[in-house]
Amino acid sequence: MTAAELAQAVATAGLQLPEYGGANLDGVLLAVAGALGADLPGAAAALARLGVPSTDRVCVVLVDGLGHQMLVDRAGHAPFLRGLLPEAQVLTVGYPSTTAASLGLFGTGQAAGRTGLAGYTVRNPVTGGLANLVSWQGIEPASQWQREPSLFRLMTERGVTVSSVGPARFAGSGLTLAALGGGTYLPAESLAQRVDSTLARLAEPGLVYLYWGDADKIAHHHGWQSPRWADGLSELDRETGRLARSLPPGTVLVITADHGMVDVDPRALVDVATTPELAMGVELVAWEPRASHIYLTAGSGEGERDAALLRWRTVLGESALVTTRADAVAAGWFGPVADHVLPMIGDLVVAATGRAGVVDSRTQAPASLLLRGMHGSLTPGEMLVPLFVVA
Repeated sequence: MTAAELAQAVATAGLQLPEYGGANLDGVLLAVAGALGADLPGAAAALARLGVPSTDRVCVVLVDGLGHQMLVDRAGHAPFLRGLLPEAQVLTVGYPSTTAASLGLFGTGQAAGRTGLAGYTVRNPVTGGLANLVSWQGIEPASQWQREPSLFRLMTERGVTVSSVGPARFAGSGLTLAALGGGTYLPAESLAQRVDSTLARLAEPGLVYLYWGDADKIAHHHGWQSPRWADGLSELDRETGRLARSLPPGTVLVITADHGMVDVDPRALVDVATTPELAMGVELVAWEPRASHIYLTAGSGEGERDAALLRWRTVLGESALVTTRADAVAAGWFGPVADHVLPMIGDLVVAATGRAGVVDSRTQAPASLLLRGMHGSLTPGEMLVPLFVVA
């Protein structure tokens, strides 16, 4: 498939490509660094794009799984955030639109092609097995896997006090070190406790980063159109409103998210384990149902790859866009790709459309096959997130 043909396929499927270096999550922390006076490469340009005013205190709230369309559609449950929507910016995240990749994008300003944080799971080139980039299992230490400097660390080196507020179990985790290493980690469990800890820390100048993951968790298990998700959104709205009202004078509040979500149709999930045409010649399936890495049997040549590509396109039809590693990389889906990251990307790359997905019951936990909400692909519902800047 030529570059023009792939671009046309993306447009025909109604998909949204990342706008790296533009209206993208990669610029948020760089803009914050510029606002705080930290002279980092790219900070001035990001500051100009995203419009964060200069200050000595910034609070950045990252909500896991709060897509822009999700918020617009359920805004009746979020009066504080609804009031900010008219002035909100809409950003793309990177590909895949999933937590590990997005935290790397947010935390380093670099896409998955540089960080190697290219999905929920990927193939580990060293072991040949699955590397889980969230639980950090089957993988080398964070400093060996992810080689880009974190923006938190670069800011601290330039004199900015950086604090992260999140659950105790994430302190020192592989993903935290890989994407958000640097500064001081302040453990707090409930959202109210995290807001209180954030406010206390902002008594002094600096940057405080607050992470909240329950919106993502609820959507995975119940769907984002469920009453349970609406309740979670109401809690988020209530506490972010309290945070905004209680910030010290002059503090800039930045609220964004790492990806959106799709409520999948279980009948549209195709299981590689029970579909011989898909399993043929495939050694490993990684990533996640909405965005899959397909690794072919070792030693497969171009002929075997092209035959597999045809089989996957035939079976999945309009439920997914299937392309090769080379074409996805050339199209910039992963941003610039480092040599050590290239083998982490599948021989075939599958981006689901609509409410479909690809699963593999041979390697996925049974509970993961039952998730109601999923993400990772290039649909606007997964790729677009809000950016609120409250000064």
